[in-house]
Amino acid sequence: MRKPSAGRVARLAASVTAAGLVTVGMAAGPAAAASDQLWIVSPWELALPKAVDGQQARETTVALGLYHDNANYRVTDGKLTVDVSGLAGVADVTWPENCAPTGPTAVCSFPEVPLTGEAPVEVKVRAAAGAEGGATGQITYEATATTSYGTMVAPGSTTTIRVASGPDLVLNQSAPVTGVAPGSTVPVPFSVVNNGNEPANGVDVSFYVTRGLELGAVAPQCTSTPLGEGAIKALTKVDCAFDEVVEPGGSFTMPSALQATVAPYALSERIDIGVNARGGVEDLAPENNGWVAQITATNTADFAVRGGRYTAAAGETVRADVTFRNRGPAWVANLGSGDPVGSVEVTIPQGATATTVPDACEPRTADGGWWESEVRTGAPRYVCQLPIWVAEKQTVTFGFDLRVDTVVTGAKGAITLKPPYGTSFPFDPNAANHQAKLVLNPAV
Repeated sequence: MRKPSAGRVARLAASVTAAGLVTVGMAAGPAAAASDQLWIVSPWELALPKAVDGQQARETTVALGLYHDNANYRVTDGKLTVDVSGLAGVADVTWPENCAPTGPTAVCSFPEVPLTGEAPVEVKVRAAAGAEGGATGQITYEATATTSYGTMVAPGSTTTIRVASGPDLVLNQSAPVTGVAPGSTVPVPFSVVNNGNEPANGVDVSFYVTRGLELGAVAPQCTSTPLGEGAIKALTKVDCAFDEVVEPGGSFTMPSALQATVAPYALSERIDIGVNARGGVEDLAPENNGWVAQITATNTADFAVRGGRYTAAAGETVRADVTFRNRGPAWVANLGSGDPVGSVEVTIPQGATATTVPDACEPRTADGGWWESEVRTGAPRYVCQLPIWVAEKQTVTFGFDLRVDTVVTGAKGAITLKPPYGTSFPFDPNAANHQAKLVLNPAV
């Protein structure tokens, strides 16, 4: 399966994301009836480096797997049938131990089919001797598995194999780093190997660094550009151009070891790293040219909401502000998913009508259902989306114009802060200030 490509950070960076080359087969028959599905995990296409100067071509891994998606069922005895007869004259195959070959086909076994799309079966393929660039072939797949209600069947799928020539830069994949103290410095592992059959005549490297990390002066060959709107920039992009030639089988590292300084306001940080051969040369497998180094600091952020008390006579309109504040000390950002950091739910006080509503606020019915009217004003409840990131000490205000139709003494509207997922904010130790009131005509 493809890994995240370089620069896949939020909607703030104009980065290029490699298309995911994964195909899945949906189950039919009994599986659909039982609300479960069997899936085949396989790449859509792979490029094999062509053999050069009579040498044996480098191997490439075809990662395969099965999974299903209903935790209420146990799925066992998965059988993935792999047919490589379509690779004759194009590629040679080496089977792993968990596949039993018979001629050009093999059955790969999964005693327990998991719920996640892992790819534990690694079939090795290499360009056949004499196969020319541009030659193509196909691998086909079928799969079955057993569950309590019978046999699950996944429809067939294919992988196209293409013989090509060029560099194949592969970036290392580092494990996430957690529990880092703000103010500390952590290493950022970085190394690249060329698994292709041609040299990379220079290497371009890019880093998208979230605000809570500082890489410093990376190298003389690098330039830094802050990204984002406003005075506070959520990202810094670092572009580097190196002239070093990376031969097939060779490696490349930065001139000096990378280290990131963790800011006092850091929380869930990331560095999206991407590498490419210079000169626009096509990489044989661009899916492994990028990786995300994740660094999580031990920190908290105190989210709070505030309402207000307003007085108006019948027929008058009053401006009512609903305010969100991140009291810090950490900033909070969902740059990877692009989801809002949370939402603020506002219930309009009794006897009033919302005549002006912020663009970020969607109308709802009194019980929280969808508002069917095309007019956004006049709803009894609103859900206001916060930005995808908020800095420490940042305030977001949602201003409503409320017309008092009937004076109701002490009419109270509820204000509730909600996370994008689940029921709580894991970084916020103080949930007491996640609720407030919007009061019209309070009792004297």
